Amino acid sequence: MMGLLATGFTTQAVAQSDNGWISLFDGHTLDGWKASENPETFSVKEGRIVVDGPRAHLFYQGPVNDHNFRDFEFKADVMTTEGSNSGIFFHTQYQEEGWPSKGYEAQINNSYDKDPRRTASLYGVDDIKETPFPDNEWFTMHITVEGNRIVIKVDGKTMVDYTEPENVDRGENVLSSGTFALQGHDPGSLVYFKNIRVKPL
Repeated sequence: MMGLLATGFTTQAVAQSDNGWISLFDGHTLDGWKASENPETFSVKEGRIVVDGPRAHLFYQGPVNDHNFRDFEFKADVMTTEGSNSGIFFHTQYQEEGWPSKGYEAQINNSYDKDPRRTASLYGVDDIKETPFPDNEWFTMHITVEGNRIVIKVDGKTMVDYTEPENVDRGENVLSSGTFALQGHDPGSLVYFKNIRVKPL
């Protein structure tokens, strides 16, 4: 805990730590987060991050682990709306525009028919074709990275269990280390996030 305080992480956020889980979102502001290209896509209302607008990505840039995570558990409560598309990037890094070029994406898509990859897909690597949960209901996305293994769960159900092969050749889309980013995909994609937390391993 002293290490967190030394980096300037607020005592309020430290108090929210539970069994190693640390909150990355205070429920009131976007402190510790930085949006790319269209910052107006992200706002905070009623304790939730609201994603609504043109393409943008909201990167965690706060003091926890100096926003650089290798092995971790990450959880966020998510609610989609009809036709929305989003995602949670990990092992990524801030970039001013475009789709994040580093790391992996855990897909969020329950009814965006232009893309067949559904919620909890490890985007473009281990894709899920069936919709696991309906729109307009909260679900918990749980991403674990330990060594070369990625596990994605939704409401406690394992959807993806992927082990990255040695010497895999996908440019920067591989396990390394980095931060998290929430995706604003397009103006028709209204998505909500809350209870965003991490447990470094």
